[in-house]
Amino acid sequence: MKIIEGCMVTFERNKPYVAMIFIQIVYSGMALLSKAAISKGMNPYVFVVYRQAFASLALSPFAYFDSKHATPLSCNLLCKLFLVSLVGLTASSNLYYVSINYTTATFAAAATNTVPAITFIMAVFIRVESISIKRIHGMAKILGSIISLVGAITLALVKGPSLHYMIPENQKYISQSLIMVHPKGDYIKGSLMMLSANTSWSLWLILQGFIVKQYPAKFRLTTIQCFFSFIQSATLAAAMERNPSAWKLGWDIHLLAVAYCGVIVTGICYWLQVCAIERKGPVFTAMFTPLSLIITASISALLWKEPHYWGSIGGTILLVVGLYSLLWGKNKESAKVENHEDEEPKEETRLECIIQK
Repeated sequence: MKIIEGCMVTFERNKPYVAMIFIQIVYSGMALLSKAAISKGMNPYVFVVYRQAFASLALSPFAYFDSKHATPLSCNLLCKLFLVSLVGLTASSNLYYVSINYTTATFAAAATNTVPAITFIMAVFIRVESISIKRIHGMAKILGSIISLVGAITLALVKGPSLHYMIPENQKYISQSLIMVHPKGDYIKGSLMMLSANTSWSLWLILQGFIVKQYPAKFRLTTIQCFFSFIQSATLAAAMERNPSAWKLGWDIHLLAVAYCGVIVTGICYWLQVCAIERKGPVFTAMFTPLSLIITASISALLWKEPHYWGSIGGTILLVVGLYSLLWGKNKESAKVENHEDEEPKEETRLECIIQK
């Protein structure tokens, strides 16, 4: 009995770690399945429509019971939610899935590491994030942001020699449809679109800090935004894709990918992530972000024989170093504020930069 009790105590203590590892595995699956579905011919705009539809359905039961903090929805607030959904969910998702057609699943996972840096820079410009160049934590945040952006540019523009250790000569023909080589111009265009998607997502994260103050019911808030994004994405997809056959879903990778992204990623992982943030804080959860990149890159190389390049590895290292520098500075700043409660309080919007698309 003591052994069982000890195991239960250990599991309870390590729940946040298990949850975050599970979440990063799920996010890796999102990048891999999305790339597979779109490479197999699914229209990116149609993909977003079905994903938001599945997400709305998956979150609806939670939203129904999320009445503790619910407040009446005014016309003004609904208009704000519609615009925020357009800027964040709709624009970000469509740019992400269009760009993934020109890049790789590994690049998509790597680019996600730029979200904290982009969010921090935007937050500084609109004065919802403080910065101090006289303190070491302030310099760490600045340097981390710069290093992350340099890493992103390196990842997008520099390839260098290819690493062939994962691709035996007799297997290089495998899964060519998933690793099609695009012209350099298309790859750069896809990379810039991916970074634009992350910028749009970062703006959405900042705006959430203001919106949640007006409407604290988080599940209802997310469900409403997903539903608005579904309507907006359906309108965009109808204009971009006129072929009715492109909207058909069969029992194939297309259905699996949209259901996975809508139900598992948006529904289950959102709840797990909120729980982890409440228990350990946003810095803890953000620290696990590079794990998704490692998993995605490994599976892509082993399963699809996706080539990796020295330039991409260098850019990825810079991204991760910059991310941890930014998180270290943010963590030190938060600890310093907590230890000096007698100082003049300053209002600051909490930026949860780790909620994924």
